[in-house]
Amino acid sequence: MAVFEKRIWIVNLFCLSLCLQDVAFGQITYSVSEEVRPGTVVGNLAKDLNLKVTELETRMFHIESGSSKKHFEVNLRTGAIFVSEAIDREELCPNSLVCTESLEAIVNYPLRLYSVEVTILDVNDNAPVFSEKSQIISIAEHTSPGAKFPMPSADDPDVGSNSVDAYKLSPNAFFRLDVHRPSEPDRGPSSELVLQKPLDREKQAVITLILTAVDGGKPPRSGTTEITINVLDANDNAPVFSKALYKAKVSETAPVGTTILRINATDLDDGQNAEVIYLFSQQGQRGAYDIFAINQSTGEITVARPLDFETTSAYEIRVEAQDRGSTPLASHAKVLVEVVDVNDNAPEIKLSSLSESVREDAKKGTAIALITVLDKDWGRNGHVRCTISEGTPFLLESSQGKYYSLVLGDMLDREIHFAYNVTIIATDDGTPPLSSTSVFTIHVSDVNDNAPQFPEPIFNLYLKENSPTGSLICSVTALDPDQEANAQISYSLEPITTATESSVAVNVNSLTGEIYSLQSFNYEEMKRFQFQVQATDGGVPPLSSNVTVNVFILDENDNTPVILPPYSDQGSVNSENIPYSAEAGYFVAKIRAVDADSGYNALLSYHISEPKGPNLFRIGSSNGEIRTKRRMSDNDLKTHPLVVVVSDNGDPSLSATVSIDVVVVESTGDMQTAFRQLPVKEESFSDLNLYLLISIASVSVIFLLSLISLIAVKCHKTDGSFSRYSAPMITTHPDGSWSYSKSTQQYDVCFSSDTMKSDVVVFPTSFPPGDGELISINGGDTFSRTQTLPTCEKVRRLHTSKRK
Repeated sequence: MAVFEKRIWIVNLFCLSLCLQDVAFGQITYSVSEEVRPGTVVGNLAKDLNLKVTELETRMFHIESGSSKKHFEVNLRTGAIFVSEAIDREELCPNSLVCTESLEAIVNYPLRLYSVEVTILDVNDNAPVFSEKSQIISIAEHTSPGAKFPMPSADDPDVGSNSVDAYKLSPNAFFRLDVHRPSEPDRGPSSELVLQKPLDREKQAVITLILTAVDGGKPPRSGTTEITINVLDANDNAPVFSKALYKAKVSETAPVGTTILRINATDLDDGQNAEVIYLFSQQGQRGAYDIFAINQSTGEITVARPLDFETTSAYEIRVEAQDRGSTPLASHAKVLVEVVDVNDNAPEIKLSSLSESVREDAKKGTAIALITVLDKDWGRNGHVRCTISEGTPFLLESSQGKYYSLVLGDMLDREIHFAYNVTIIATDDGTPPLSSTSVFTIHVSDVNDNAPQFPEPIFNLYLKENSPTGSLICSVTALDPDQEANAQISYSLEPITTATESSVAVNVNSLTGEIYSLQSFNYEEMKRFQFQVQATDGGVPPLSSNVTVNVFILDENDNTPVILPPYSDQGSVNSENIPYSAEAGYFVAKIRAVDADSGYNALLSYHISEPKGPNLFRIGSSNGEIRTKRRMSDNDLKTHPLVVVVSDNGDPSLSATVSIDVVVVESTGDMQTAFRQLPVKEESFSDLNLYLLISIASVSVIFLLSLISLIAVKCHKTDGSFSRYSAPMITTHPDGSWSYSKSTQQYDVCFSSDTMKSDVVVFPTSFPPGDGELISINGGDTFSRTQTLPTCEKVRRLHTSKRK
């Protein structure tokens, strides 16, 4: 009886803990009878949780259970919880006095979890059943009245009042039935057959009785078994157990063959009638005899099959001691075996993902998944702690013990990590502790948070002049670390206010970034221009970035050298006089030329072509000075036609020619006379008048040319197109220098007042920064465009010092 009272106290304590749990966690409890029709409403869950019915669908309201069958569902239009399929309490909770099914009600935005328990009420849908249809009991005829014989117990899967409530015996003259009601609420009544008066085998050797088990349902159900009593002679003492109730504990991990306990019974008879054998009685708990074995001779009860606390925590075994008399007598006892729990079950992790992926711009605290952790063990062995692996931007938040929420704990960046392998580790508090691991992958979805990027912000391009229209200049490529449409890049041109020519000079392929020319470029007109290419992705909203492209036009040798005055190009007659007495190295003339190209394409060289007669003259290849190679002889011609070829250093080389007739005169007086002669007037002047006339004319011409140059410079500064398309112009300066301008370049020609003996310096007056072209002075000096160019006066001093 003490055992039954202890079990009742445990059940009450369990019910009290459930009530306290409801208070602590706001648990909602419903009840419903088993076998009700599907669709039966259990209760209004939305109303009990204070949820608005109109928000149930948008907040993804649903319930989940740990059962393999889904017995309940929620109507999202009314918020009512109803039975979705038939419930069999005996199948759901076998051998359990209280049957409940735990549900979790889940809503999102924000995430909330509510515990719901549905108590399954028993219905009297099962009748009591005996394990055997009939049983034979042998009783000695001299058995004293009052002897008791245990009757088989009937099993009823129902519980409570619907289980076995009473036993009835068919009317007879010898026996009555005593029914015992145990103190434990989970144990049914038992019955014993009591002999009321002595038996007489000679009068009646066999007595047949009907034992009926009746449950307490309304209406009640019953089951029967036939009891056959054989009346025996002689052996009148039955074995007697040392205890009416044996108790034992065994670990659930005890190996097969482990001895649990040893029962003992004695018989007061002698000889064979006192020899006792031990057997399992069929009136014990169903299934216990498959788990345990008994030694008939010693009474040792051993483990026959592996135990499992999670399946059955206790067994009730009925044992029988029987003597070996010709008419065996037997007595019965009860053995209670308690299975001790061992930490042999690792925790189980169940993941309920709320979404397949998480956006990379998701905020901290965003719920990613719901994790349920269960352990089949009991007590500390079933208490589980859950942790998450390090190195991920996720956190675990505990919710009502066995539930955890996986939330975002840090910012995400898909371009750094497009997916995370998250490891959940669940460890129980057993000794030794057991753990289980679950690994799952969380994908990060892309957001357009990266603009296309060019490798460099500025791209320098070198392009030869005169390239054909439509040729591929270059290709620019931008990279976008985003994904799919967010990384699809299109290219376009962006205008720059400082380079208006780029809008008509180039075009860009919007898909490939290839840049094509729309015109042919002339270095002498345009040395550089720039434009911007914009790369835009396909995101919403789109992001873009720019790259500045500087195009530098490279010079090609496409300009022929130009002969400067006082000499003219081929087709005109130029003449110079030299005295017959001229020594070797006598200065005859100096050819001056310029080339509109730059660098080595503008580096000129001079030589005499096609000499007629003896080779009397030579020319400086770099300075263009024509001098005599030797003294005159009587065999030399009086007139020497020379053809001077001026070639540049380009590839291929271009050249210009000038023809000069060198006339040999007898004396210097003849040279002066020839110099004084004017082509339009035959009268002569005195030396003083001639010098005066030349001075006045020179001053007038210089003033006029200076005025024209000033106007041209003003116009050039006002409208750049004027200088670009103007014809070549030669300007004379007061210091004796010449300026030659063509296209957008202007060249200065410097020489001393003694033009017959001066070295010529030709250089552009302005250069674009950074061109680095070489400027050649005909005397042999070379200046870089990056250097400060000398003035005409400095050039004269330079050449004067060199001549000395």
